[in-house]
Amino acid sequence: MSAVVIDTNVLLVADGKANQMSAACRAECARRLEAVKKGERVVLDQQWLILREYQNKLSPSGKPPTPGNLFHKWLMTVCRDDHHVSQVAITATNPEQTRFLEFPPDEPLELAFDPADRKFVAAANAHPEKPPILESADSKWLGWEAGLKRHGIRLEVLCRCELELIRRRKTGAAT
Repeated sequence: MSAVVIDTNVLLVADGKANQMSAACRAECARRLEAVKKGERVVLDQQWLILREYQNKLSPSGKPPTPGNLFHKWLMTVCRDDHHVSQVAITATNPEQTRFLEFPPDEPLELAFDPADRKFVAAANAHPEKPPILESADSKWLGWEAGLKRHGIRLEVLCRCELELIRRRKTGAAT
């Protein structure tokens, strides 16, 4: 069974909490979360930094139930089940827990990264399979993709065309 690291924004997009993303992207994120539940393992760090971020941005008891909240609720019930979750150790090197020994040894890449997103990279890099990171709404990841690839870390960008268009608009690049 393959594994994936899931950036929080995939759950948020599935819940319609990323206004810049289309309804089609919301549906794709919801579909991908369901596929994860049925046949992949979610990579979480043993310190629960990823799960805590989900908890801070989602509500497993959300009313009405939404795809991201339902996924979060499911994950809370299976977070210790090795069939559904693969835990990895990541070692924070600062009190804020935003820098990690397991982040690839690439200082320019690390400094370019949003501190809150480094845990996802550290978790993917710490896992023996180097699973892909699911991403959907943060166009900055597209700029980091080549650097991550140099270290064997892949992105699975949901709604890539949409995200590329957003990135071009933000950077002022020609369309």
